[in-house]
Amino acid sequence: MSATLSASTLLVVPLAPLVGAVVSGVFGTKFAGDRLGRTVTHSLTILGVFVAFVISALTLKSVVSDGARFNETIYEWMVVGGLKMEIGFLIDGLTAMMMCVVTFVSLMVHIYTIGYMQEDDGYNRFFAYISLFTFSMLMLVMSNNMLQLFFGWEAVGLVSYLLIGFWYNRPTAIFANMKAFLVNRVGDFGFILGIGLIAAYAGTLSYAEAFAKADSLAKLTFPGTEWMLITVICICLFIGAMGKSAQFPLHVWLPDSMEGPTPISALIHAATMVTAGIFMVARMSPLFELSDTALSFVLVIGAITALFMGFLGIIQNDIKRVVAYSTLSQLGYMTVALGASAYSVAVFHLMTHAFFKALLFLGAGSVIIGMHHNQDIRWMGGVRKYMPITWITSLLGSLALIGTPFFAGFYSKDSIIEAVHESHLWGSGFAYFAVMAGVFVTAFYSFRMYFLVFHGKERYDQNPDAHHDDHHGHDDHHGHDAKPHESPWVVWLPLVLLAIPSVVIGFMTIDPMLFGEFFKDAIAVDGTRHHAMKELEEAFHGPVAMALHGFTSPPFWLALAGVALSYYMYMINPALPAAIKRMFSPIYNLLENKYYMDWFNENVIARATRGLGTGLWKGGDQAIIDGAIVNGSWKLVGRISAAVRWLQTGYIYHYAFAMLLGVFVLMTYFIWVKP
Repeated sequence: MSATLSASTLLVVPLAPLVGAVVSGVFGTKFAGDRLGRTVTHSLTILGVFVAFVISALTLKSVVSDGARFNETIYEWMVVGGLKMEIGFLIDGLTAMMMCVVTFVSLMVHIYTIGYMQEDDGYNRFFAYISLFTFSMLMLVMSNNMLQLFFGWEAVGLVSYLLIGFWYNRPTAIFANMKAFLVNRVGDFGFILGIGLIAAYAGTLSYAEAFAKADSLAKLTFPGTEWMLITVICICLFIGAMGKSAQFPLHVWLPDSMEGPTPISALIHAATMVTAGIFMVARMSPLFELSDTALSFVLVIGAITALFMGFLGIIQNDIKRVVAYSTLSQLGYMTVALGASAYSVAVFHLMTHAFFKALLFLGAGSVIIGMHHNQDIRWMGGVRKYMPITWITSLLGSLALIGTPFFAGFYSKDSIIEAVHESHLWGSGFAYFAVMAGVFVTAFYSFRMYFLVFHGKERYDQNPDAHHDDHHGHDDHHGHDAKPHESPWVVWLPLVLLAIPSVVIGFMTIDPMLFGEFFKDAIAVDGTRHHAMKELEEAFHGPVAMALHGFTSPPFWLALAGVALSYYMYMINPALPAAIKRMFSPIYNLLENKYYMDWFNENVIARATRGLGTGLWKGGDQAIIDGAIVNGSWKLVGRISAAVRWLQTGYIYHYAFAMLLGVFVLMTYFIWVKP
């Protein structure tokens, strides 16, 4: 591939998964007679994603080695006034990296799904959905304008809705996908307002044209207020990111989304969709850099999410929900980095997190298969000797998650902590405390899950709820006392392939991505006002020196303390957690009820909006629209018609009398009123 990227080649990247999705979704399901078998369906969709991955990898190579760039319109939809509605691609370091992450993780999930969903009746439909999701995410990250960005944004939300509610006969799945859909609509409302403000005041939806007018936007105030327009725009955009990337208080949908099959947890809720908000803010960095108020807002929201969502992971017993709350916490870390103007660090953590979190989710799914669909970690234990590949890959993923030196998560996570420490924005003190405390919390709940699943006494034969499974409609024919077993190769192979970057990708890429020119055209930082990246660069002396220094840093000792405490509480003195639970029952109840956020949403927000909706329905729709306008208009016309019909008798003497009466009135008027 030459330094000049080809539009036709780039088009293949999103279209290959789309073709696989359409063909499988139409001809592989009952829609068109189920003409494709399972083998053809998964082969077709895997081929589409594989082609997209290969071209993405070649594109990344061309961007890094040859400095290739691409920013062109592919198709002009329409022009409204001076506003152009276009489909176009922008390829730079940020886009090329995201393309590779999305396609690689998606490819691993496609392969994994062959083994995980083999017993499910919706096998072909599931492959069509995840391939369609890959297309949607690629359109989002490759866009060069806000219209296409919004299309991809909504498309991944739609497919997420379909996947969370994949088992549509399960009431909890239907509730979860509706919850995800509605919560994301709240965030998307802010997002489209931000895009609308840019379109209104910059007169364009193109990234390049909008960023070129950023300085002029920064001089304007929001009409009728003293607020800076750029601050309002950035906060509106970030509200969209709060919904998509599950930031407090719009985080409530993500834990419940675990009702979907495990592969989509890895694809959507760990590696790709939930990072769309992080990607979007990084892409909009030329705007966010002009508003310290917006950056502080981002910083504080991220800090709250990073710390308080981590606390919730401590008390979870469902293996997937532990990983889900870990995702929430790590998304908080990425958001904190964005608020500290360390956009490249946030995206760097996005990349490393994608690999090790997808690994942990797929590892959890492998455990679920091996444990005959049991998801409760209290009834596992000793799985290590039965599932050696799942064990070692899950251990590597856990070590990366807690930031062990030399692992991928260490380089990105430690860089976030240092960036926040160097930030002087309002809220940075609280954010630094949150990310430091989060290190201990993450290590504690991660290795609590690890020890309870893979070590200690075997408890799988004591499970009182042996049929709490992740597979809809399939009885556990193995029995709850059957021994665990290693998953088939199509399940463990993606674990091995994801474990490799979970270990080495941070070491290999930290220098070019954070301190090189990898993001030079994609991310803008005002170094004169925001010094975090400059301070990080001055302190960086190579990945080896950074890792060696990491062994003496406070985050390492906090992580080690979290691991040691979890080992003591769950391996040496297992009675201690129950005693702590009794002693601090109010705090436990607070965590068990997820800070009562769901209760508040259902009993306050939902009731208020329901009352408002009822009022608008009865007062607005029924009384005004139906009663006054629709029904009132025809009743008024009917009354007028009845009156006119009464006057039209058909008798000549009546008409003659009316004429004489009219003449008399006119004569009286001119004689008495106008002398």
